[in-house]
Amino acid sequence: HDRPFTPGGFEELKGAKSGPCDTMAARDSVMDTTEAPQIIEHIHKSLTHTPYETKWVPCSARLVCMGIYPKAKGALQVFEMSQGELTLVSETQKPHGIKCGTFGASSIEERHLACGDYAGNLSIYDLSNQDAPLFSVQAHSQIINAIDGIGGQDVGYGAPELVTGGRDGCVRVWDPRVAEPVVSLEPDDGQSVRDCWTVAFGNSYNDEERCVSAGYDNGDIKLFDLRTNTLRYETNVANGVTGVEFDRRDIEMNKFAVTTLESKFRVYDARTQHPTEGLAYLSEKAHKSTVWLARHLPQNRDLFMTGGGNGGFNVYKYSYPSARTTTAKDNHPMGVAGSVELLNSRVISVSY
Repeated sequence: HDRPFTPGGFEELKGAKSGPCDTMAARDSVMDTTEAPQIIEHIHKSLTHTPYETKWVPCSARLVCMGIYPKAKGALQVFEMSQGELTLVSETQKPHGIKCGTFGASSIEERHLACGDYAGNLSIYDLSNQDAPLFSVQAHSQIINAIDGIGGQDVGYGAPELVTGGRDGCVRVWDPRVAEPVVSLEPDDGQSVRDCWTVAFGNSYNDEERCVSAGYDNGDIKLFDLRTNTLRYETNVANGVTGVEFDRRDIEMNKFAVTTLESKFRVYDARTQHPTEGLAYLSEKAHKSTVWLARHLPQNRDLFMTGGGNGGFNVYKYSYPSARTTTAKDNHPMGVAGSVELLNSRVISVSY
């Protein structure tokens, strides 16, 4: 079940000569055209539960699907791609619905799944034996809405860590071997509790540096520096923040995408922060409905896809400005946002 999945070879190009150099030149000419990339539905699978999260099992042709059954029990299913079909490999029912999951803090060899559920439990499972978790802790007093992992899979520096965000307004960072959080970012006494909807690691470019970005239901975005244990940046985007992702987490912060309610997303340039104006960003409307997430292409951080409440996916290309910094009126450097180009859009599901 652990064979890597690779797409099939290229079809023969019409009119191409049989020589290898000529064939490669013909293929290169096709790749260089300005035609939009296609979005093709490969497999369609009906499920018996509401899926909240799907993740590829690293270095395999398998994926794990997490969600909740109609009777409020948790669903944990593993599928394998085989001959153009998705085959159910294993299925486990959990006491509580599962809202989120990640392999980010686990090694390629172990591939342990960390997930958060409706009761606020953080659990880590070995997919070869899903009956009991390897690790479990009451991480939040209410549902865990989001989770991210880092330090595993040879991506990023530093120790393996998990970060969770919950309805209780807390953001907590975990060492998977310890039952107490390494860092707990909680609302101040007397402060109204805002629902944390999304969390993401970034800026992990050496063994000391690491940041966590969190988005909240009131539109707040907060960027925490884990090395200095300080709030590095905060702003409000006026709509609930459904997703946040750095273009790459294992480099010095470059840019990150933020998706929100009301059909909008932003891309922030994270390289230059002005003392009062903060980070430069661009704002774009998309999907004519909630934009639920943005995911960057690992091979090219300037390509990313958004998923919308209309059941559609949009593919964008980010272009940097000619100069990424300028001098503000107070003589401090200030970032300059780039632009995005919509490469393609397709509605996949009409019953989202």
